[in-house]
Amino acid sequence: MSESVLSERSPSPTTLAPESLKPGGVGALPWGLMVGSVALVFLLELAVGVVLIPLRDVFSILVGLDGAVDRWHRIVLDFRLPRALTALTAGASLGVCGLLLQTTFRNPLADPWFFGLVYSARLGVALFVVVSGSFGGTVLASLGLLSNLGLAIAAGLGALAMTSVLLALAPRVGAVTLLLSGLMLGQAANGLVSVVMHFTSEAQSRAFTQWSDGTFVHVGFSQWGVLVSIVALAFACSVMLTKSLNVLLLGENYARTLGLAVERTRRVIVAVAAVLAGAVTAFCGPVAFLGILAPHLARIFFRSADHRVLLPASALLGAALAALADLIVHLPWSRHFLHLNAMLGLVGGPTVVLLLLRGYGSRESSS
Repeated sequence: MSESVLSERSPSPTTLAPESLKPGGVGALPWGLMVGSVALVFLLELAVGVVLIPLRDVFSILVGLDGAVDRWHRIVLDFRLPRALTALTAGASLGVCGLLLQTTFRNPLADPWFFGLVYSARLGVALFVVVSGSFGGTVLASLGLLSNLGLAIAAGLGALAMTSVLLALAPRVGAVTLLLSGLMLGQAANGLVSVVMHFTSEAQSRAFTQWSDGTFVHVGFSQWGVLVSIVALAFACSVMLTKSLNVLLLGENYARTLGLAVERTRRVIVAVAAVLAGAVTAFCGPVAFLGILAPHLARIFFRSADHRVLLPASALLGAALAALADLIVHLPWSRHFLHLNAMLGLVGGPTVVLLLLRGYGSRESSS
């Protein structure tokens, strides 16, 4: 089914009228509430855990004042602060990544998890671990910064390979077919990870275990520095693409009449999305649902399709959701069976079902 038929019969939050792209009257209050929510969850991440630390002492530790219990300094600065910063960075990254994918593929269900990007990125990490391990069991640890960059590059290339395949399929299939293709290709990539790990040594397998599930715990300050640098560069590219993203919402033909090189622009957007998804997966493992939740919540909150609004809003909401889910996981439970993706799935799963019930799948089958 052609893309024009899909956009006509399956109206979505990513295909809106031109007037919805006009500068709106978004005031300071919504942005203040959003930034305040992110700041509140961030502080709670530092204060709440097995050891409860008063917020005033958290402030004292962050600004370097005396007065807090000595052992609290290590808890906050060495354990909770890197985890909280990673949650904010990863959530913002996946929120923007999901927005880019939804606009590029004109698919409200587009998400780095459902499109298989996280698994293809994980496959890139697995191959990097195996190749580096073939030169010595401790080479990955000895590379230091180069190891972190190598992981991010390998994951980004894996995600880019998957998005390139999906970009080639998009004009030929409908929205749900493309989604299912991404899911199946992602599972195939996940299967290849198991095959690759089967032929590795025990030491190499142990080196890969931290990428088996989504978590922000294993990221230290050195790794976070690499992650935030990559994400900041990708964010800058996304901001420069806002005008092109808005034009793409109006349809291919209209975009071409405005002088936009549609195919080249899509390739650039896909590359930026792959970098965002790959960087997060390289350090945090496969994190689910944030890419679909944050953009839709941003559209609901601001009632806008303008990417000048949606980009920062998706980043802030993604950061808040990631930090909130991580906070719930690390509450002082008597038993620790909660996982990050389980918390995100409690919200993300029903959201996907609601989107399907609104007709995105049934309209495709009737076309």
